[in-house]
Amino acid sequence: MKKEIAGIPVELSEDGYLSDAGQWNREIATALAGEEGIDTLTPEHWKVIDYLRQSYADGISLSIRRIGKSGVVTIQEFYGLFPGGPLKKASRIAGIPKPASCV
Repeated sequence: MKKEIAGIPVELSEDGYLSDAGQWNREIATALAGEEGIDTLTPEHWKVIDYLRQSYADGISLSIRRIGKSGVVTIQEFYGLFPGGPLKKASRIAGIPKPASCV
């Protein structure tokens, strides 16, 4: 489905994730964060987002446990930054597909 986010037309999957990670930019991330109830993306949010994007680019499968072991944030911090489904929300904001570990 097509949608305009931050003034940019993008293609979304049926789950609401960007179909093409190459369409992502920081303005889209900020707009998606707002849709997820996160008003401000702090430097800690960006560290996680950058880690997710790099992991996706490197073909690494993502899980909450892997993020906790990454050294970027603890699992508790991850839940604090992206409450109510941190991996789903963070992946959507990062412009990557929904991780296989998310139901």
